[in-house]
Amino acid sequence: MPSKIIPVVMCGGSGTRLWPVSRDSMPKQFIALLGQESTFQRAMQLLSDASVFEPAIVITNAEYRFTVQDQLQAIGISADIVLEPSRRDSAAAVAAATELALARDEQAIVGIFAADHIVQDAKLFREACRRAGAAAAQGRIVTIGIPPTHPATGYGYIQPGDEIGPDARQVAAFVEKPNAARAAQYLLDGYLWNSGNFIFDAATMRAELVAFAPDVAGPVAEAVAGAKQDLSFLRLDEKAFSQAQKISIDYAVMEKTGKAAVVTGGFGWSDVGGWSAVWDLAEKDARGNAVEGRGYVLDGANNLIRSEEALIAVIGLDDVAVIATRDAVLVTPKIKADKVKKMVALITAAGESEAGAHREIQRPWGKYLSIDLGTRHQVKRITVNPGGVLSLQKHHHRAEHWVVVRGTAEVTRDDKVIVVHENESIYLPIGCVHRMTNPGKIPLELIEVQVGSYLGEDDIVRIDDIYKRV
Repeated sequence: MPSKIIPVVMCGGSGTRLWPVSRDSMPKQFIALLGQESTFQRAMQLLSDASVFEPAIVITNAEYRFTVQDQLQAIGISADIVLEPSRRDSAAAVAAATELALARDEQAIVGIFAADHIVQDAKLFREACRRAGAAAAQGRIVTIGIPPTHPATGYGYIQPGDEIGPDARQVAAFVEKPNAARAAQYLLDGYLWNSGNFIFDAATMRAELVAFAPDVAGPVAEAVAGAKQDLSFLRLDEKAFSQAQKISIDYAVMEKTGKAAVVTGGFGWSDVGGWSAVWDLAEKDARGNAVEGRGYVLDGANNLIRSEEALIAVIGLDDVAVIATRDAVLVTPKIKADKVKKMVALITAAGESEAGAHREIQRPWGKYLSIDLGTRHQVKRITVNPGGVLSLQKHHHRAEHWVVVRGTAEVTRDDKVIVVHENESIYLPIGCVHRMTNPGKIPLELIEVQVGSYLGEDDIVRIDDIYKRV
């Protein structure tokens, strides 16, 4: 019986096709697009079946490390969290996963899975992984191909070749995203969608990387060998990793190797690549309207309505998406939703901060939401998790008032420690050294009022920090 699969989940990307919900500061894999859990959490639950999978490796970057940790803790799953020092595309990430898996087991079978895809039938997915794992144990690099449901132009395709074993075939060709006519022909010719998920024997992948992408394999092996533990994270060596060629695993290996194989996975798959895909997967009313949050539709059908706070009312429209966050609204016909990425580029070029950052920002100790911002003042709503500790810090340009509205704050102000209860406040003058801790069992919530000549986040001088951000 082949070895169990070491699942490697890639979640360092920051796509914009689901803007304004997905942004660089909180990309789509960490957002609950469907139901109460993020796609990353759903993927980790899918890969937690101990009869098929070993404990997972999650590859991300330093910016998202605490979000990954928090979301894993929320669903009670543990994993090795590996930090890439820079973005070097998927070949470097696969090479790192390969080296880490071989350090566990010289006969390791590895599965590469995306953190932002949706699988609808877990049982069929695991069966496909078992079949792929059996083929991988024979020295193959096995992709999981999806039977197309329509002539999609947004996916790459796989042409299956000769049969090489039970339910597995050689890959005759990988083909790029086609136009509509060619996509229709691919359906007739039995091509499969390329899901981007694949399973391989780690020793085989290492050999193919050395053969076809030595400028990836060498530096990444060095980066793994020089990795350092940072809290509960494994941080790859920055100098070595930065020398790796920036290239996708498709171009580096998959399109060159003679060992590529494909198994068919009819488990209901989507890469959730845009708002039309979200509508496809969402629950709908009798007229095909999918509504999340405070949304109402009158005389309209097949709409997607999503709101974080504001009430949305739609009258007499069909087939549109209206997506509202606290600070941005997107309105588009669903058929034009593939242009969202271009819109984000336009907004970015105009210098609008909402292109990449949310008003609510996650921190390792909790989060804060900017409520009001003026030339000399800013108001934030801050939430500190139980046991959370802000850094010991000071500011050169602003003073702060903290008003506790829920829970208890333990505040260090210069040489004093002061306990601040609900409906109490404390003043922190410019230049004072301060820190806040939540010693309680419930989230600490407070309102922060900043006043000063400069209010940027870079006016934080960290003196000490338990999360090693100094």
